[in-house]
Amino acid sequence: MSAQHTYRVIVRGTWDGLTDEARARLLAEVDEHGLSAMQFTEEGSLAYDRVLKHFSFRYVVVSAAADGEEMAGAIAEDRAETCLRERGCGHGELRSTVTDMDTMKINYKGRRGSGTA
Repeated sequence: MSAQHTYRVIVRGTWDGLTDEARARLLAEVDEHGLSAMQFTEEGSLAYDRVLKHFSFRYVVVSAAADGEEMAGAIAEDRAETCLRERGCGHGELRSTVTDMDTMKINYKGRRGSGTA
């Protein structure tokens, strides 16, 4: 079994072809999907505003390190498409940004005692 990595994935898209019913539902729930609701979770966190032009999802994806970031992005985009389809919301092309949390370097700025004079 290969090593598992944890990825944080942001999936972005634009609303497209929203029905009046879908638009009304999104607007009724807009306060639940603002900036304060954005978190990385396995289920995904949907964020958008009243303009109903763009949206984003934030996902945590755990998958084989050998599959890499491309697979994590594909998994997250599939989850987003499923969620949007279940909600009856039309959308344009999805694009994702992936960060491998297991290989991410942490830069400690202002660290004391670095050994430099």
